[in-house]
Amino acid sequence: MKLSRISSSLLCAGMALFLASCGSGGNEKTATADSTAAADSAAKAQAANTIVTTPQNVVVITHKVANYAKWVAAYDAHDSARLANGLHNYVIGRGLEDSNMVIVVLKADDTAKAKAFEKDPGLKVAMKKGGVLGAPTMSMFTETWQDTAKVETNLRAATMFTVKDWDAFVKAFEQGKQARADNGIAARVLGHDLDDNKKASVVAAILDSAKAFAYYRSDEFKHVRDTAGVVSEPSRFVFRIIKTY
Repeated sequence: MKLSRISSSLLCAGMALFLASCGSGGNEKTATADSTAAADSAAKAQAANTIVTTPQNVVVITHKVANYAKWVAAYDAHDSARLANGLHNYVIGRGLEDSNMVIVVLKADDTAKAKAFEKDPGLKVAMKKGGVLGAPTMSMFTETWQDTAKVETNLRAATMFTVKDWDAFVKAFEQGKQARADNGIAARVLGHDLDDNKKASVVAAILDSAKAFAYYRSDEFKHVRDTAGVVSEPSRFVFRIIKTY
């Protein structure tokens, strides 16, 4: 890559000297246009580099807590047990409507260990100590697409639903980028249940809450879902990211 850049620079320098010796100032506009095009190409390449398509298995846990500060202290204290089972801290969020609703996302190195950890009596003890109320919801997903570009909001919507066909849904998802952008929604993660790719999940950044929530309720979005082969009513949890690792 460096050799290519050096060669390009030398070539440009040689051309510049040639034009100067001939008094060819008329090509300045062309040079400017070429520079602009090169800059645009570089910007597009940089944007493309924010997309990750390497599959990543994750465990997603949602539950209600009596007191967030007490819960997070207990959660941090249980980190060694998670690491022993190949689980790594990823994201912690709190519900928009109820801040005591907590979502935890963990990266999983070993799905067999992760499944065993879900049934570990020690986990139940730790949750009870942290003030978890009721039974938590735990799911395992494979993230197949992620956009790592920075966005100026910590507001997210995690939506789960069932599709007729995963590949057909992914194609429709890609085609819907502009409609999402027009309605203040930026997809961040796309994935499916570890054992069933018809159970899909999308996590999106909410850039304009008024537009986004209106769009989610609209007939237009219902048509988009139907076209994409969504066959269940979406289950959506809106939260704010409190901590990332």
